[in-house]
Amino acid sequence: MPSRLLQVIALTLAALGLAPGAAHLLELPVKLDYPPALYAQVTSSLYVLFGPVGGAVQMAAAASVAVLAFRSRRLPQGRLLAASAAALFVSLLLWACLVAPVNGEWGNSADVSQEEFAAAYARLRGRWEYGHVAAFIAWFAGWLGMAAAVTMRPAAGAGPPR
Repeated sequence: MPSRLLQVIALTLAALGLAPGAAHLLELPVKLDYPPALYAQVTSSLYVLFGPVGGAVQMAAAASVAVLAFRSRRLPQGRLLAASAAALFVSLLLWACLVAPVNGEWGNSADVSQEEFAAAYARLRGRWEYGHVAAFIAWFAGWLGMAAAVTMRPAAGAGPPR
């Protein structure tokens, strides 16, 4: 198995990458009951650091798991790590296809009246919220697979970790 340091880095980054999606998931029932104006106000201000910080962490996590999978390709857990890396990349792709276009559209409505701004948020909030849920599910699957792979017992005759 590749170095323990790489495993710890990949596990830590991927675990931190769960935080933004878990936050969205936990907030979902409450935020969907908000009136459009409150929803627009909260959503347009609350997530300022999610993209720059959370996005950077998630990209670094997906890359580190891909490196871990590549370095483990000849080991029994190599396929599981490859599937985990794929799930993390699918999560990022889901976010890019489902959530990012909504962010762009909402950003374009910032210079309109409060009523139009709230209407834009109300019209697209289902896609935005459930897009985050889909991305979180894929991320969580990737994290679970990676956690299982790095905690697998070494095959008989395998040397100690490097």
